[in-house]
Amino acid sequence: MAFDVVMPQMGESIAEATVLKWHKKAGDVIAKDETLYEISTDKVDAEIPAPAAGTLLEILVEVNATVPVGTVVARIGDASEKPSGATAPAAATPAAAHTPVAAPPAPLAEEDDNSLEGRLRTKSSPLVREMAKQHGIDLAKVSGSGQAGRVTKEDLEAYLAKGPAATTAAPALSIAPSIAPALPAVHDPSAPTMGLAPSMSIAPAPAMPAFAPGERVKVEPMSRMRKIIADNMVASRRTSAHVYTVFEIDMTHVAQLRNKHKKAFEAQFGTKLSFMPFVMMAACKALRAYPIVNASVDGDNIVYKQDINLGIAVSLDWGLIVPVVKNADMMNLGGLARSLNDLAERARSKQLKPDEISGGTFTITNPGVYGDTFGLPVINQPQVAIQGVGAIVKRPVVITGPDGTDFIAIRQVMFSSLGFDHRIIDGAMGDLFMAFVKKELENSTFGLE
Repeated sequence: MAFDVVMPQMGESIAEATVLKWHKKAGDVIAKDETLYEISTDKVDAEIPAPAAGTLLEILVEVNATVPVGTVVARIGDASEKPSGATAPAAATPAAAHTPVAAPPAPLAEEDDNSLEGRLRTKSSPLVREMAKQHGIDLAKVSGSGQAGRVTKEDLEAYLAKGPAATTAAPALSIAPSIAPALPAVHDPSAPTMGLAPSMSIAPAPAMPAFAPGERVKVEPMSRMRKIIADNMVASRRTSAHVYTVFEIDMTHVAQLRNKHKKAFEAQFGTKLSFMPFVMMAACKALRAYPIVNASVDGDNIVYKQDINLGIAVSLDWGLIVPVVKNADMMNLGGLARSLNDLAERARSKQLKPDEISGGTFTITNPGVYGDTFGLPVINQPQVAIQGVGAIVKRPVVITGPDGTDFIAIRQVMFSSLGFDHRIIDGAMGDLFMAFVKKELENSTFGLE
């Protein structure tokens, strides 16, 4: 008797997933819990194990096809059953066409936004949700052309194009009332150009062609992860007023602590000690001292997060992912190192769970591992700040001795940046935060001595 393999739900808000790769072909024998296929969602890429042992009779969903959770993607059965060896079209057969092991919940009432149908319609891509929020649009009122009625970017743009009646959006550009009266009317050709009237908006410039006819190029479609990253980065730039500050930090003290204790540390905690756990611990203390940096913006409200969950950017061969160390401020240096190394290793082997890449309140990224002096990263929404860690290199530095005499010494120096949302974090606060991080890294013993 055939056994239906269904698309799993990789987290409460995940409504659909894309098949990235099949590890077996029709007719292959597979063991229970052996990797059967890989999927990608809005939150994580993952390898999915076979729910039962047997022969893969047929594959029902092609590579790169996106289907709702609960969709039957393959069938496993007895080796004596003849496999079809065929794959279904990209639309895939819905779960209702077979008898899945764990069928999706029956559709709830229309107003229940947590139903599968509701999530597919209203839980669209991060970019679409952000666009809808900025324009004050209820996605449930937009006709969606995506899978199961999911609202796409094109659907939302078409809805916006219908004009003011379709949305309650604010003007694209606005000027404070105290300034507006002093500005000339835009329609007066004789007046000097001093500014824009509150109701005036600037149409986006037409996109330039990526290549000219006849130009030698190679065109490849973006991967699902790359498209998600692109949407998130553009949405973040549109949402937050990005400002940066960069601090020079003397890491000689940390380097000496690390060299002195790394062997004993590895023996005690079973993991290697890099520089990153020191930065993480310093950031946690700074976030406790300046909680506005650990906050989010919700309309006109500031949401102060009571937990400190550090997102650590991990570079993958196929993109970028940000695993989250939950309650990082409650860990010692050993706990931070073990959590960091474990998450990074499982991120590269596609073993992360959705809750391990969600819920972050502050992000640290380390471009310095590639030799960068420092980076100016984009804020990871809905957070309001991100720290960039540059390379640690030996530099000549002017040192003042106890007697006030200046001399030049070779020190291990790191430049670290803070990108912050100027809507709620002023420059002085950003500098105070980084000054706290600098003081910790240059003076703290981090519990090692």
